[in-house]
This record gives sequence, C-alpha cells and structure tokens, in this order.
Amino acid sequence: MFMLGQALTLEQRLQKAVIDIMANPKYVALAGILMIGGRRIEDDPKKCPTAYTNGRDEVYGRAFCDPLNDAELRFLVLHECYHKLYRHLTTWRWMYEESAQLANAACDFVINTKLVDDNAADGFAKMTGPLKIGCYDKKYAGWDSAQVYHDLKHNGMGKGGGSGNGSGTGFDEHGWDDAKEMTAQERDELAREIDEAIRQGALMAGKMGSGGDRDMVELLQPQIDWREALRDFITSTCAGSDYSTWRKPNRRYIGAGMYMPSGISEQIGEIVVAIDTSGSIGGPQLSAFLSEVGSIAETVHPEAIRLLYWDTQVCGDETYKGDEVANLTKSTKPKGGGGTTVECVPAYLQDKQIKAQCVIVLTDGYLGGSWGEWHHPLMWVILDNKSAVPSVGKAVHIKQREL
Repeated sequence: MFMLGQALTLEQRLQKAVIDIMANPKYVALAGILMIGGRRIEDDPKKCPTAYTNGRDEVYGRAFCDPLNDAELRFLVLHECYHKLYRHLTTWRWMYEESAQLANAACDFVINTKLVDDNAADGFAKMTGPLKIGCYDKKYAGWDSAQVYHDLKHNGMGKGGGSGNGSGTGFDEHGWDDAKEMTAQERDELAREIDEAIRQGALMAGKMGSGGDRDMVELLQPQIDWREALRDFITSTCAGSDYSTWRKPNRRYIGAGMYMPSGISEQIGEIVVAIDTSGSIGGPQLSAFLSEVGSIAETVHPEAIRLLYWDTQVCGDETYKGDEVANLTKSTKPKGGGGTTVECVPAYLQDKQIKAQCVIVLTDGYLGGSWGEWHHPLMWVILDNKSAVPSVGKAVHIKQREL
C-alpha cells in the first residue's frame, strides 16, 4: 500500500494514522467510530485553518497537517474521533449557542487532557508542535464538557491551575453549523451508527483482552429512563383515595400476594415545575422536558401546572390550566440567566403560599448554595452532572442527548 523509501502524501499519512490507531490495542474499541462518515483534506486554509468534524465527517486542513509528525497526526485524528464518540456537536450545542469560545474550549480540554494522559507512557500520540496551541490542563482529567464549561465560565478561561498551557483557544474548528444542517433523519441515523460502533468496539476489545477504552464502559451503562421515573413520581404522588379501582392494582400489596384496589383522586392539586434558567438548559431540551410533563398531566389531571423559572431568584411564574396545558411548550416564556441559587424556589412557594401537590426541579445541579428546605414532595431532574447528590427529595440523572 505504502511504497518504501517514498515520501507519503498527506492523504496516505492520514490513512496510515487511522490504520495505526485501529491496530493499537489501546484504541481497538474505537475502530467502529473511525469508520463512521467521510474523511478528506481541504487545500484552502480559509475554509479549514486546522481541522474539524460535524460529528460524522472529518476535514483536515493541508497547511496545518503537513508539518505534523506521525504521533501528532495520530493525536489529531484521535481528537476528532472523540468529538464524534462523545457526540459533542449535538450534546453540547446549548453551550455553543451561549458562548462559542467556551464551548469549543470545554470540549477540547476534555479530549486533550484524556489523550495526553493516555499516551504519556508510550508517546503513541503526542500533543506537540503546532498542537501546543490547544487546550490542556490535567485538572480536567475525568471531567465532562459541561463541568469544564462551568469551571471556565465561573473561574475564567485557562485558570485551571494544572499543567499545560490552558489557553482555551483550541486547535480544531468544530463544525457546529454543519452539524445543525443535518436533517432529523441524518441525526437519528448517526446516533444509531455511533451506538452500534460503541457496542461493537467494546465487544472487540473484550475478545482481544485489551479492556478497550475506559469511556466505553460508561457509554454502555444502561441509563435510567427519566421519563418513566418522572411519570412514576407524578402518578404516585398525585394518586389520591377519593374512590378505589380494581383496574390498577395497588403495588404496595402485590409483593405480599394481595390483589388490592388502588386509590384514585379526581381532586389533584397544582404541580410546580421549577426550571433552572442560569444558562445550562437550552430551548430544545426545555421543550422536550415540558412536553413530557404536559403529557403526564393529561393522565393525572392536575388542577394546574405552574412553571417557575429561576436563577438566583424566581424570574418567571406561569400557570396553565385545563386545555392550556397542551400548549404550554409554545406559550411559555423562560426568564432568567443569572447565577444558580435554588433556595429561592421553596422560599417563593412559602411566601406566595403555593400549596403544590408536588414540585419537580430541572437543573444541572451546579448550585451556588444549599439544596434548600422543602415542604412538598420533591423530585430533581439533574442534567449532565452525576456528582450532584441532593440532600432532600428524589433525583434522576439524565444526559442532554436523552432529551
């Protein structure tokens, strides 16, 4: 394939880099991801000053890549591969829309810190030469992009305190706009391809005894169905006992072998949905979440759904009753954008003497204070922050891509 003693073209070197990565036991689990989409060289530096992916296809700038040695080129290919594996261009679009610079830096810090750590011993892939302009800080080892984003946002770009330059400039361009131009069908197909590649990669790594990429383990872990958890919380909390029905057995007695009727109430009170608008919850995520809440409301028929938007204070208070519930995703007007202090919500409920049947809080869990003191049945829906463990109420953790 490659002639001995003959200088390779960039196209050939790029192909060789991919083959080398797939042959390395450390990265054998990435073989399927490396096969997804197209890979091409762009001669015009104005169109591609460095390199980028739209989450499916990869583009490499010739002027940028030509000076790279083999280890550096492998690092760059792996970098684009991890953007695809982590679904950065779709999962974290809300960050890009809020701050393109911070979003680019956050995603790059996660990938580069991992790659530098993984290759410190053997130097298979190196972040050297022109790549030194990229984001790297050992502080961010094991962090996800949202955690890095919030750290950069609150503490300033590059103030991580670890080694590396921490400049935050990034070295690839990130094809956010190209990713947005994909049709819904293309995005769904890409998601299926990535999921299948992850499963096949983990299986292949297991057969070879390499253990594969450690991130594959987390990506393959079954996630709690947040919709089912939310539905169960609302229906069980709002179930009353105005009269009984045998159509739905009471689950508390089934374990004891007793078939008993469940209680049903036609007098369901108000459901409060308190939404963190400090900047972490994007429009598409909010619409998906509220659509599910509205669907559940059609089952339990609450007196009303009250939406509270909050950051350091309750910035918006909207109430929907009857047929209005079906249109709440179109009618609602989110407000806020400041810090994150959830104590303002229970204080507001008490001050306004709101007697809610239950309260659901949608947040990323990066709070400026405590979890608050609550006097209602409470459920937290926490977005992309597994480290957040509420001291009160029930909690379900979800990822952006699940919304």
